Amino acid sequence: MFEFSASTIAQIGAVVFVAYIVRGMSGFGTSLVAIPILVFILPLHTAVPLMTLIGLSVTVILGIRDRQHVRWDEMLRLLPPTLIGVFAGIYLFTALDARLMQRLLGGFIVIYAVYMIGSQFISTQVKACSSRWAWPAGFGSAFVDSMFGGGGGPLVVIYMLRRGYDPVTFRSTLAVLWLVELVVRVGGYAVGGYYRWAVVLTAILLLPVMWLGNRTGEAISRRMSQRAFARLIAVVLFASGVSLLLK
Repeated sequence: MFEFSASTIAQIGAVVFVAYIVRGMSGFGTSLVAIPILVFILPLHTAVPLMTLIGLSVTVILGIRDRQHVRWDEMLRLLPPTLIGVFAGIYLFTALDARLMQRLLGGFIVIYAVYMIGSQFISTQVKACSSRWAWPAGFGSAFVDSMFGGGGGPLVVIYMLRRGYDPVTFRSTLAVLWLVELVVRVGGYAVGGYYRWAVVLTAILLLPVMWLGNRTGEAISRRMSQRAFARLIAVVLFASGVSLLLK
């Protein structure tokens, strides 16, 4: 007998649809939108592997589709620290105070988002940052993602935003970077035995919902100016930070 009822799958589908609208608009934020809601429907150890598997599906599709828009020089800068961060996060998972780190990260993201929102309304530009920040951003993002199942993405998002890329390049480069990270993370969850048949089948059933939500978000983002896009990023960062503080 299938583990999840039809009503449970419908609720999960609604959450995934909204989360992927945000993903299509901003290029990130899926897990931080979905997981705090999904934990009211599923156990955390089911919700995180499920969203990771769905996320892998969309990043494979988007990575292939948008590869011509990827900034490969930036990708090569971010990839080594990202891989190191994944392995370090998995290795240190049981040794660190996850709740404290989660709240510290959430507080940092909220403060930065408030700064971004304020700078938009007082007509100041977000300052560019050096490529040397690729290592702390890539490592920190993958490290936190590997420990908490999400939450680290805003670190590399902040880095990419401050590098000044247009929305298409921004989303495409992050999609390929996160593809590599997710492949490694899915492998870890599989080894840990988290991918029961019901989880895998549910992920497959929700692929059309995911794709529709992502395309809807992308269509909305094409109608936005660069300034409006930056404001959207700030709002999503703020929501992500609050989500971490409350999680």
